[in-house]
Amino acid sequence: MSLRTWAAWGVHLYTAIGAPLALIALVASGRGYFQLAFLCMTVATFIDSTDGVLARRVGVKQVLPQIDGARLDDIVDYLNFVVVPIVVAYQAELIPSTWWGLLVASAPLVASGYGFSQADAKIEAPREDGAQTNHYFTGFPSYWNIVVFYLYAFQSSQWFNVALLLIFSLMVFVPIRYLYPSRNTVARNLTYGLGVLWALLMIVVLIQLPQPSQTLVYISLFYPIYYVGLSFALHFRTA
Repeated sequence: MSLRTWAAWGVHLYTAIGAPLALIALVASGRGYFQLAFLCMTVATFIDSTDGVLARRVGVKQVLPQIDGARLDDIVDYLNFVVVPIVVAYQAELIPSTWWGLLVASAPLVASGYGFSQADAKIEAPREDGAQTNHYFTGFPSYWNIVVFYLYAFQSSQWFNVALLLIFSLMVFVPIRYLYPSRNTVARNLTYGLGVLWALLMIVVLIQLPQPSQTLVYISLFYPIYYVGLSFALHFRTA
C-alpha cells in the first residue's frame, strides 16, 4: 500500500475519532461532568474544521473511492453537533427535565435529521465577480454545540432556552444560505482571523466553566453575530 493510501486511511480515521469523542461526551454528561462533555465537543469541532482540508490535500476521493468520506463526516457531525449537545441540554436541565422537555429536545433532532438528509444541504454558488465559488449550508447549519454551550455559559432561563431551541429548529427549514466557514472565499482572512480569536476566547470560557466570566461570554458573541450577519448579507444580495 502506497504512502498516499495510508494517508487517505489516516484522514478517514481522523474524522472517525469524532465518534468515540461523542461517546465520552455522552457518558460524561450522564455523570454530570458537563465541562468534559463540552471539551469533547470542542475537540470534535476542531477535527471537523480541519479534516476537510486534509482530505482535499491527500485526495481521498481518488485514492479511496470506495469510502464515502462525506457520509462519514455527516454521521460524526450529527452525533457531535446535534445528539450530544441536545442530550447535554436535557441532562444539565437547561430545558425542563420532563416529558415536555423531551419533546423540546426532539425538535432539533428531527429538524437536523431533515437538514442533514437534504440533497442541497451543502451547495456551491459562484461569487458575483465570477472569480471563485463559495460554499454554503442551506438552512440553519445545526450548530447546536455552540448554541447549547452559550445557554450553559449564560445559565439562561429554561423558557428562554426552549424558545431558542424551537426557533433554531424552525430555521433549519428556512432555505437561507449560511457560509461554510472552512470553505469560505468571502473576506477569508478576516473570517479566519476573527474565528481564531473567537476560538481562543471560547477555550478560556470552557476552562472557567461552570462559572465563566459573563463579560468574556458576551464579548465572544461578536463572531456568531459576524457569521450570521455576513451569511444573511450574501444570501439576500444574491437571492
